[in-house]
Parts: sequence; structure tokens; C-alpha cells
Amino acid sequence: MKLPAKQFVASLDVDAQYTFTPVCPNELPVVEGDTIADELNSQAQFARYRLGSKDAHSPQALWVSDDQHPAFSKVEGGNVDIRWPSHAVPGTKGFELLDGLPKPADYDFFVWKGVELDMHPYGACYHDLAERMSTGIIEYLTANAVNTVIVGGLATDYCVHHTVLQLLKAGFSVIVNRAATRGVAQETSQAAISNMLKQGAHFIQHSAELEPSHD
Repeated sequence: MKLPAKQFVASLDVDAQYTFTPVCPNELPVVEGDTIADELNSQAQFARYRLGSKDAHSPQALWVSDDQHPAFSKVEGGNVDIRWPSHAVPGTKGFELLDGLPKPADYDFFVWKGVELDMHPYGACYHDLAERMSTGIIEYLTANAVNTVIVGGLATDYCVHHTVLQLLKAGFSVIVNRAATRGVAQETSQAAISNMLKQGAHFIQHSAELEPSHD
């Protein structure tokens, strides 16, 4: 896939944390979630800017599941929808980025989301489910004249899916690198991929399909 000039391209690592890998089996493990770092690094070579995001959740968040409130059951609140196991708690292994990725401070722009106890966003571009409170990603990309974003991360069917839709809605050309993503479940991942395609996202199998511009 031919890219525009590098100065107009950004690469985004969505929630590439151990919480979404088999390394943390009691959180939200995604099969092979810990194998995507090399592809994320590879796609970043085609971009002028590298952005990243992390879930950052308190174990006291109101959406955390327990024996009385099982995972995936509905929970009331303006910025939560369903319950999840406790995950991505700052200070734990699950909060950390995958080995081989830059430290957050070494990215050009980085976002932490879900810090508030009554908020559980999925997409990296907004803090709230209603998409009113920007995290600054869209503004950063716009300020730097970026028009194309290469996306990878975890997981395909949730945070990657929502982030891609948010970027598309904001007017960016979005390329999803399948080798740099993994999904929670096959059925929901296929539905998410179909929806992203329908909304205008482009997909590549791996970063070797990217062709830099020589303009």
C-alpha cells in the first residue's frame, strides 16, 4: 500500500499492554497478544510521528466484576456499559507496555485512559463513551498535518475497533495492520473488521505491504 510523504503519516499503538496477553491470565488475556511488538515497531518506521495509549484502571472502578456482578453483565452509569475483570492497574505487570516497545515518554504523544472510577472508554481518542471529551490525539494529529494513521494494538474487537472508527470519523485515512493486532474472540473480531472496512478503513496483513512515498 502506497503511503503519502512520511511527514503526513503517524503510527498508533493502541493499549499494547501485558494486561491483554497470556502473561496476565487473570486479567483480559488475548491469545498471542504478547507477540505484536515487532510489528508495531516495524510499522512505526513508516511514520513521522508515533503515538500510544494505555488503559489505566483502578481496582475500585465501579465496573469491576466480582462474584455478585459477573464479567460482561451490564452496569449503570453514563460512561460505563458492562463489567470487566480488574485489569491494567498502574504499578502491576498488566499496566506495562510490551517488552520491546518504547517507554511512554519516548513516544511523540501518549494517552492514559479510564483513570476515573466511573469511566471506561474503549477508543483512544476520547475519555468518554459519548465522545465529547477528547484525549488530544485528534488535535495532535491535526496540528501536525497528519492525514494517514497506521494502527495496531489490542484488542481488535474492542479498543482498536473503537479507535479506528473515531479516527475515520475525524477524517483521517486509517490503515489497520493485522499482524500488529490480536482479538479477544474470532466472531467479534470478524464483526469489528467488517465494520471498520465498511466505514472506510484499509487493512494490510503486515507492515511489509507498506510502500513509503519518495516524493
